[in-house]
Amino acid sequence: MILDLNSVGINDIPSVGGKNASLGEMMQHLSGLGICIPGGFVITVEAYTQFIVQNQLDKKIRDLINDIDHDNVESLRRAGLSVRQLIRNSPFPKELSVKIIDAYYTLSQSYGQETTDVAVRSSATAEDLPNASFAGQQETYLNVRGPAALMDAVRNCFASLFTDRAISYRSTFGFDHFKVGLSVCIQKMIRSDLGSAGVAFSLDTESGFKNVVVINGSYGLGEMVVQGSVSPDEFIVFKPKLKEGFPSILEKKIGVKDQMMVYGDNPDERVKTIPVDKSKQNQFCLNDAQILQLAEWVCIIEGYYSNLRGHWCPMDVEWAIDGLSGKLFIVQARPETIHSRKDAALLVDYKLSEDFDGQQPILKGIAVGNKIGYGPVHIMYSLDKRIGEHFEFRKGSVLVTDMTDPDWEPIMKMASAIITNKGGRTCHAAIIARELGVPAIVGCGNATEILTDNLEVTVSCASGEEGEVYKGKLAYSLVETNIKDIPQVDTTILFNVASPSQAFHIAHLPGKGVGLAREEFIINNYIQAHPLALMHHASLNDAELTARIQQLTKGFDGGEHFFIEKLSYGIGKIAAAFHPSPVIVRFSDFKTNEYYNLLGGKYFEPKEENPMLGWRGASRYYSETYKKAFGLECHAIKKVREQMGLDNVIVMIPFCRTVEELFAVYKVMEEYGLKRGENGLQVYLMAEIPSNIILADEFAKHIDGFSIGSNDLTQLVLGLDRDSSLVASIYNERNNAVKEMIIRLIQAAKKAKIKVGICGQGPSDFPDFAQFLVEQGIDTLSITPDSFLKTNAAIHKIETESRKKRPQHT
Repeated sequence: MILDLNSVGINDIPSVGGKNASLGEMMQHLSGLGICIPGGFVITVEAYTQFIVQNQLDKKIRDLINDIDHDNVESLRRAGLSVRQLIRNSPFPKELSVKIIDAYYTLSQSYGQETTDVAVRSSATAEDLPNASFAGQQETYLNVRGPAALMDAVRNCFASLFTDRAISYRSTFGFDHFKVGLSVCIQKMIRSDLGSAGVAFSLDTESGFKNVVVINGSYGLGEMVVQGSVSPDEFIVFKPKLKEGFPSILEKKIGVKDQMMVYGDNPDERVKTIPVDKSKQNQFCLNDAQILQLAEWVCIIEGYYSNLRGHWCPMDVEWAIDGLSGKLFIVQARPETIHSRKDAALLVDYKLSEDFDGQQPILKGIAVGNKIGYGPVHIMYSLDKRIGEHFEFRKGSVLVTDMTDPDWEPIMKMASAIITNKGGRTCHAAIIARELGVPAIVGCGNATEILTDNLEVTVSCASGEEGEVYKGKLAYSLVETNIKDIPQVDTTILFNVASPSQAFHIAHLPGKGVGLAREEFIINNYIQAHPLALMHHASLNDAELTARIQQLTKGFDGGEHFFIEKLSYGIGKIAAAFHPSPVIVRFSDFKTNEYYNLLGGKYFEPKEENPMLGWRGASRYYSETYKKAFGLECHAIKKVREQMGLDNVIVMIPFCRTVEELFAVYKVMEEYGLKRGENGLQVYLMAEIPSNIILADEFAKHIDGFSIGSNDLTQLVLGLDRDSSLVASIYNERNNAVKEMIIRLIQAAKKAKIKVGICGQGPSDFPDFAQFLVEQGIDTLSITPDSFLKTNAAIHKIETESRKKRPQHT
C-alpha cells in the first residue's frame, strides 16, 4: 500500500497511476544525468481500493454516477458533489492511516526535519497517458504539514477522482469510471514560493513544431501558471543547436506577473496569493542559464521517453526553482497528447474570408489552436453564479470569463469558442481547449469589459500566435490537403515569411527555406519604436516618449539591447523553423514616412515628397545620420548566426542603386562585425532597380546571389508610383518590359554562376507568371505560404509539359 517514489516505474501505472509512475521512472533513470526530482512516497491504488471497500462506498458511487444526465450540467454537479461528500465523510482504515503517517515521518527525517512541508498529488491510472493527458482533472494540495493535515489532503485526493471535470472528461473521452483507480504521491515541497515555477513543453504547443522547447514561468508556486491566473513569461529554445552547445534562446517574452502564490501563515491557510513587487514584475523570472538548463533537461526527458516508447514522445513538464538554494527541480512530466496524435501529413488550413469590409478586430489575445468559431457571447464570472439559475450556459455560445480551469470542462465542451482575460498558452484551460478542439483566445486582458452578453462574434485563431475577435459572423473556409498528394517539382520553392509567429506553423510545408524575411515586420510589430529613439530618447526632453520606451523595454538592459534582442528573436524564430535550409533576411527597407510613424520617429525622419524614391534601403546604412541604427541590425544578425548557431541566415541588401553604394554598405557591416565570406556569411542583392540589371555583370562580382524584387522593379521600369491609385491600372509585373529585364538578370546570374531567385508578389498572385520564370531557368521562387498549392501546381504543370517536349532517346 505504501512505496518509495524511487522504487516505482513506468510499468507500475496500474498500481501507482501515470503521474507517480513517470516521477519514479525519472528518479531511477535520469537522476544520474543531473536531473533533480524531489523525494517522496506513494499511496497505491490498492490502498484507495481498500478505503472504498471497507467504507462500502462502491455501490453508492455507481448508482450516483449512472444516474447522471451528461447533457445537464446541474445533474453532473449534484452527483459529483454527492460522491465527494461520501468519500470525505469516510474514515481511513486504521492499518492504512498508520502506514501513511509512518512514511511521512520517515520522509521528514530524510530532510532533517520532524515534520516537513509536502505536496499531495493525485495520480490516476488513466492519466498522463500518450492518448489523453487528464491534465488537472484530479486535485493537488500544496504546503501540507503534519499528519492531520496530510490525512485530510489524501482523503480529498481520493474524492477528487470524482470532480465534476474528471467525470465529464472521462465521459468525453470514453473511459470507464469504474476501471480507473487513484494513487497519491506525497512529495517534498520545493520552495518555489521564494523562487519561480511553471511548465515546459518539448514542442511548440500551437503549431506542433518539434524542434523547440517552450517554457512558461512566473514567481512563486507553479499553480498560478497552471491555473492561468497570471500571464507568464515565455521562453523558446531551439533544441538542435542547444544539443550542439549553443545558447540558442530564440525568444523571451515578459508576462504580466502581478501576483504570486506563496506559503500561507497558518494550517488553515496552506497557500495564499500576494502582489508581486513592481520592480520584479519588469524582470524575467528565469535567467539565461536557468532557461538553458531547463531546456536541456526537457530534451533529456523527451529523449528518454521517446526511446522507451519506440517513437517520438513530446513531453509536458512542470518545474520549480527553489528560492533558498537556487536549484532547479522537475516535479511532474507527462506525454503531450495533442500534436503527438495528429496526422503530420494532413494540412488543415482555416482562413477568414477577405470580404468583410476591412473590419478590424475588437479584441486580441494569445491564440490556442488554429480554428475559427462563432456564436453569441456568454459572460461567466464563476461557475456558481449562473449554474442552476435561469441563465444556463447554452451550447454553441462563446464562453467569456476572467479565466478558466479544468473545473470548467463541462462548460468548455459546449462552447463554440472560449475567450479569457488571463492565462497563457500552457495553462490547464488551454490544454483542455486543445484536446476538446475548441478555439480559444487567452490573456486578452479586458475581454469581460469589452464584450457584452449576446453580442455575436467570430473568434479566429487562424492567423498564428495572435487570436482575434470580430463583431458578427464572418465567413471562413477550411481546406484539408494531404502532403503526400502534393506533386514534387524540380524548381526550388521558398517562402516569403512576414511574421516570426507564422514560421512554426508553415515549417511543415514542403518548401526549401525562406526567400524573403522582412526586418520591417519585426521592427514594426515586435519593437514598435524607431531605433534612434531607443538610443537617444533621454536627450529629447519628451517625458511621455521616455515613459513609453521604458515600458516597452522592461526586462531588457536599455533601448539598444532591447532592439538587438527583439530583432534577433524574430529572425531566429524564422531561421530555426526552416533550419538548416537557407533563410534570406532583408535588412530594413522602411521609407521615411514609415519610419516617421514608429514611436519617436518624428524626431529623426525628414519629410520627403516621394519617400518611395528617397532615403531608403542601402543609402541609409552608410549615412552618418543613421549608420549606428543599422549597426544594431548587424549585431542582431551576428547574434543569430554566431550565438544561436543559425548560420543558415543569408543577408540581403535592398534598394542598392550603385556598386559604390554596395561597397559603402560592406564597409559599415564590417565595422559592426559582419563580413561577407567570414563564418560562411553570404550576401544577396535585391534586384529591384533598373541599374541592378543594367550593371548586373559588375554587381555579380561582389555578391552571392540576386533576388528579384518584382514589386519595385515593375514600378521603376514602368515609371509609376505603386502606391498611387491613379496609375494602379498600369501596374503589371507581367508587362513585357518587366519580363525583358528579368530575362536579362537571369542570364547575367547564370553567366556569373551565382544564384538568382524572385521574392516579389508576382509568382504568388499569378501562376502564369511563375510558369514564365520557370521557363527562363530561375533557381528559386519565393512565394507567400497561402499560395503554395496553386503555385506548386502551376510549376508542376510547366515542368511536366517541358519534359514531354524533350526529344526521346533510345
